[in-house]
Amino acid sequence: MRIAYDGKADALYIAFGEGPATVQEVAEGIALDWDSEGRLLGIEILDASKRLADPEALRRFALEALPVLG
Repeated sequence: MRIAYDGKADALYIAFGEGPATVQEVAEGIALDWDSEGRLLGIEILDASKRLADPEALRRFALEALPVLG
């Protein structure tokens, strides 16, 4: 799993896999990416800082998503 936050776009993306995807908007500003087998590849959340009770959590998401070195 990979979590990425783009502060300029205020978009949070949670990736579970990679590859060609079909996008399904499930609510305004929230979209799911599906592969051809029906597996969830990712979740995109626009206006992420406005949707979270604690916008500082986005900073923690970015840190938790960093790869462990060594």
